[in-house]
Amino acid sequence: MLSLQATRVRNPRMQRSRAALPFALILLAALRPPAAGRPAPIAAGSAPGPVRAAVAPLPFHYDLYTFRGRGGSTAVGAAFSVSAGLLHLEDADQGVRYRFDVTLVLADTALRTVARADDSVFVHFPRPPLAEHLLYTQVEMQARPSRTTLQRVIMTDATEPGIGQLYGTPFPVPDYSGARLMLSDVALGLPAGEGGWHRGEVTLALLPTSQFPASAFDVYYEIYNLPPSHPYRTEIAVEPAVPGALRPVRLRFAGEASASRDGVVPELRRVETSLTRGRYRITVTITDEVTGQSASRARAFEVRGWARGTTLVAALPRERAP
Repeated sequence: MLSLQATRVRNPRMQRSRAALPFALILLAALRPPAAGRPAPIAAGSAPGPVRAAVAPLPFHYDLYTFRGRGGSTAVGAAFSVSAGLLHLEDADQGVRYRFDVTLVLADTALRTVARADDSVFVHFPRPPLAEHLLYTQVEMQARPSRTTLQRVIMTDATEPGIGQLYGTPFPVPDYSGARLMLSDVALGLPAGEGGWHRGEVTLALLPTSQFPASAFDVYYEIYNLPPSHPYRTEIAVEPAVPGALRPVRLRFAGEASASRDGVVPELRRVETSLTRGRYRITVTITDEVTGQSASRARAFEVRGWARGTTLVAALPRERAP
């Protein structure tokens, strides 16, 4: 039997291609390292799925999240994680250091635009951590809503050139404009994380949902276009990924929309569960008690149940990296 408890917890440039330049060349250019001395470009391949690196692969995990952005755009956040044992370490003052680079590319095949974010990650330890120790970070960028967007996420070892991995899939970017009741993506983070991804007054230690070490986590989502002072009902349901394995556990609570100029109601909740290791699905449903309108979003996640440790590392724009 599952139990569930929830408590409330209080930029890259967009480039348009020239008509005479094939879009494939623009995408290829976007995937090249932006500065000399970085690892060689990773070989292209079919998507979705991993692409073989020039020298050695660097398997990592990632997730993408979308929220209402500025001026009609959509904010796209990416969470990356990698095991420390897959990276090369280098000696540093009074310890060791790991360095890796992360890239998020969004290419719209219809609008012929490419946007990318290139960040670098540096982390120091007094002694080498366990090989399974998880290093994780996040990046964010603004994108135009489009159904014809492709995403590419790249991680390279900044210490050892030629080691890296690329994953890619179609990635329709949702449009959060309009007046109907809507929900953002459901984002999950480690509880009590120090620092992390910032969204307004909320800080969330975003972690790829396939990598949760325990059954407690923070849940963040945004409600759009809920009129001020309207009472609303929230339901959070957690169920196994395999239908029928266990009965879903549901938690319901009521609230009232606060006054907001941008029509956004952010919600951050701490979820404590009795989940054992395995794959699950969390679904958040919001219902406006005045109009009867409802909106729902879901996300799969996996509880790993290990004690290998995690370290959140801030990603810096590559030109600001030390």
